Amino acid sequence: MKGLLLTLEGIEGSGKSTQAAALAAALRSAGYPVLSTREPGGTPLSEKIRDLVLSPDLGSIHPACELLLFMAARAQHVAERIRPALESGQVIICDRFTDATLAYQGGGRSVPEDLLLRLNELSTGGLTPDRTYLLDVEVGTGLERAAERPGRGRDRMEREGAAFFQAVRGRYLELAAAEPERIRILRGTDSRESLSRQIEVDALTLLQSRVPHPPR
Repeated sequence: MKGLLLTLEGIEGSGKSTQAAALAAALRSAGYPVLSTREPGGTPLSEKIRDLVLSPDLGSIHPACELLLFMAARAQHVAERIRPALESGQVIICDRFTDATLAYQGGGRSVPEDLLLRLNELSTGGLTPDRTYLLDVEVGTGLERAAERPGRGRDRMEREGAAFFQAVRGRYLELAAAEPERIRILRGTDSRESLSRQIEVDALTLLQSRVPHPPR
């Protein structure tokens, strides 16, 4: 079995991390080998970059610096964890991936798309998700949810204003419209159970079209 890469995307407070965990549990229960990971992060080095770039204590970061830090984290993540997992036949569930760069740095920071596409190509070697689940919520709803998360303060990205996230959300929706077969839009305001079921059914259908029976 060739591995599959499933990604979850959305603005802050969309519920993607919750749904990524639920999907991983469901696929493991169905007998599939699963690697759960996230971006930025996923390896010791990439997690350190995550801590650095999202820290609210460092003040402002130039958009070019921010972009290159994210790309450095991704390059290490793909080389160290994602490609080996794909080659061994695992299903990778990644909380954010290349679409996040196009939405946040492209939509939010107005970095030219051709540059982002080239850097995504460089950092991943051309790797594209097999399926992406975009959990879409209104910006106000997402920011309210993010502010209510227990146990931690807002990171540097979460402190951006509503206009920034409107641009990010708009770019996500443009990406989904351009690639409807890969990117599935889900209402992030649906119940957790409903969203989990929608994603699980679609993911299992995709997996079963590739491999009728999960490896044991």
